[in-house]
Amino acid sequence: MSEMVPEGDIVLVVDDSPEALGFLTHALEEAGVTVLVATSGEAALAIVEQVAPDVVLMDAVMPGLDGFETCRRLKATARVAHVPVIFMTALTETEHVVHALECGGVDFLTKPINLDELRARMRVHLANARRTHSARVALDAAGRHLMAFSAAGEVLWSTPQATRLLDAAHDLERAMAQLAAGVRDWLAGGEGAVSGQSIGLDLGWGRIQLVCLGAIAADEILFRLIVESEANQEELLRQHFGLTARESEVLLWIGRGKSNRDIGEIMGLSPRTVNKHLEQIYVKLGVENRASAAVKAIQVLQ
Repeated sequence: MSEMVPEGDIVLVVDDSPEALGFLTHALEEAGVTVLVATSGEAALAIVEQVAPDVVLMDAVMPGLDGFETCRRLKATARVAHVPVIFMTALTETEHVVHALECGGVDFLTKPINLDELRARMRVHLANARRTHSARVALDAAGRHLMAFSAAGEVLWSTPQATRLLDAAHDLERAMAQLAAGVRDWLAGGEGAVSGQSIGLDLGWGRIQLVCLGAIAADEILFRLIVESEANQEELLRQHFGLTARESEVLLWIGRGKSNRDIGEIMGLSPRTVNKHLEQIYVKLGVENRASAAVKAIQVLQ
């Protein structure tokens, strides 16, 4: 049972049966896994507000909020939507299996639980979920200034775009050390790798924002680098015109006179995707061409 899931992972077990909870908790803890226990759907939702588990083992039939509705609500919560939910139930009818999958579950185990089968399914679904989540993070951040740090705050790698940005400091090694120190202090403060949170650092030549994109591996935390003036301008355009984050970035580059091809290369987008963003921008700005959109953007930013 020692290889059920990687040691140190967090498993949330949701079941109203004390016997089932005791059995699974013992087996998981023997494997070095951290176990969180909820005896109801309501309790499970309260737990994930504080801690994001790596996998959820969900009883389907519980009083009050049943497992199906609990799973549906978990999948509607952005920070845990990618977490695999494996159902456990004595129900074996096809309609119950279909229901479990339709509400967001990835698998269905029949009680009494066979530990060997549970081990195999958990490992597969954890690996799949992490690959999918890492791919989504990478796609969301495509073409950006990215850096990865270890949990100890050490620089693991950076994209060429990020290196060029930091090279503006005329002392790349010093800039890297400053960022590493900032990440180290942030993590030491107990924040953890919380996606969406940011760190502001003064590098002497300008202020940089490090926006956390989350942990993409056991000891690898991904950050996006933004020069604060650029971030402020994007936010100003977004709020003024009701744009999405991507649309506001495209509009900022239009205002700077960049062509669609340039914007695509900068942001890592295909020309077709840039055009789709432009179509939405024109509608929201009430204009018909890029020249008019550029004028409106410049007026707001001046």
